[in-house]
Amino acid sequence: MFDIGFAEILLIGVVGLLVVGPEQLPGAVRTTMAWINRFRRSFDQIRTEVRRELHNDEVMQKLREESRQLEQEVRATTRAVGAELESIDSLDAAPARPDRGGDPEPAAEQAGAIADGPEKTSASQ
Repeated sequence: MFDIGFAEILLIGVVGLLVVGPEQLPGAVRTTMAWINRFRRSFDQIRTEVRRELHNDEVMQKLREESRQLEQEVRATTRAVGAELESIDSLDAAPARPDRGGDPEPAAEQAGAIADGPEKTSASQ
């Protein structure tokens, strides 16, 4: 982590021995190690929280993008359905043709005449 070699550790030990003294050196080392372990644990917790938050942000961004896409699809579908309904309404609201006179029976007779062919229509008239 700190990239400390054997020579550096030996130098720190000699300086610590000279500064603290041989009787208090083991207690000082234990205290120093306890502080280092606390620092590592807190650093790991912070790193874990940051990763979790970043992951949550990514998930939220994906959800937002998917909701935008879904909303666009719904709008497109709504427009298409609206257009179909308008075309159906325009067909229903179309005025009756003058040759039919708005009466469905002549239309049925005309359809029968078309099915029978031109020979029978001229013979029946």
